[in-house]
Amino acid sequence: MKLRPPVIDYRRLRPGNLLSPEFRHVLLLLYWLAYLLSFILLERLLPAATYNTVWCKLDDLIPFCEWFIFPYMSWHVSLLWMSLYTLAYDIPAFKRFMWYLILTTVLAEIVYVVWPSQQLLRPDLAALGRSNLLTKLCGIIYTVDTNTNVCPSLHCIGGFAILFAALDMPRFRTKGWTVFFVIFALLICASTVFMKQHSIVDFFAAIPVILIGWLAIYLPPMIGHRTA
Repeated sequence: MKLRPPVIDYRRLRPGNLLSPEFRHVLLLLYWLAYLLSFILLERLLPAATYNTVWCKLDDLIPFCEWFIFPYMSWHVSLLWMSLYTLAYDIPAFKRFMWYLILTTVLAEIVYVVWPSQQLLRPDLAALGRSNLLTKLCGIIYTVDTNTNVCPSLHCIGGFAILFAALDMPRFRTKGWTVFFVIFALLICASTVFMKQHSIVDFFAAIPVILIGWLAIYLPPMIGHRTA
């Protein structure tokens, strides 16, 4: 994909003009700092005794598969890439992308406070009967990424955020790109259960949050375009 010059010359961005109409959308990037801080606070402040274990029978039928570490980890890279890409080439899409993330994250974290959750599905990697680079990477993820505050799944919510942002831009509305981003979002969702980072319940719990975000952020512009 050939990169074009950004629609705004961010080299002219200064503290003095950050609040100007041309650049104030950049402040939405503060979402990432707020997200990290709020998630850390939730992890530290919620008493362990309050966590509700999330599980259903279907979880036991889903095998652990370390190959899903690729779509699982691509979630982080893709969110960063979509943030920077829309920031550079489509400001309205950037604003909607960020507001979708803000709204859905707030909704998810309200659930975490009202109904703290955890999952106990992670396998004993030492007892798998196989050891390779991917299982070792999974072990690292298990160490740095807790198994609490999982329902609804932010990974699933973020996967659909990438899909919605892509379809919000004319460049990615071709059949090929649409199929790619749909499959990509579904792989991210699948990775959460095959990596045993989430119960399938967390995916289904994410669906209402995803729908609310789409209805609030992406549907109104679509209606506006059709009635214009």
